[in-house]
Amino acid sequence: MATKQPPPLMKKHSQTDLVSRLKTRKILGVGGEDDDGEVHRSKISQVLGNEIKFAVREPLGLRVWQLVSAIMFSGVAIMALAFPDQLYDAIFDEESVSSKTPIRLYGGALLSISLIMWNALYTAEKVIIRWTLLTEACYFAVQFLVTTVSLVESSRIATGAVLLLVSRALFVLISIYYYYQVGRRPKKV
Repeated sequence: MATKQPPPLMKKHSQTDLVSRLKTRKILGVGGEDDDGEVHRSKISQVLGNEIKFAVREPLGLRVWQLVSAIMFSGVAIMALAFPDQLYDAIFDEESVSSKTPIRLYGGALLSISLIMWNALYTAEKVIIRWTLLTEACYFAVQFLVTTVSLVESSRIATGAVLLLVSRALFVLISIYYYYQVGRRPKKV
């Protein structure tokens, strides 16, 4: 009985066989494009994610605007807490205020918002930056409306209040501009 010898095993070199490499990478799920059009080089990059995708393309002047906003919110908050009469007088040109409590509560609220602004200054997360810019824009819009209604009701036009209205309208526009600039998708290179 003669047994037939099996043919010698041939090793396949997948490094040189491109079709085999492509099939292997396809089975492993690497090398193809994902939903965002990103090509993953390895399973590890798929699992861990690509930090470049989450990096914010910051518009020019964003961090300066965040710093100015944080300083401005903090300054007005401290002034409202410590010197409510002077703050009211500067805006409405009236020397006496019936109660200091609402102005001090306003200062406390501004101090809380300023803490958010200071923390947003040190983050790189797109969502947090956008939410703080939206918060800022909403605050300025509400302050613009409230000041306008107060001036119409009192039928007096104070120079400080007009300057406040103009500055608040400008601040709303700047905050909305940065909000949309941070939210834009980066261009593919």
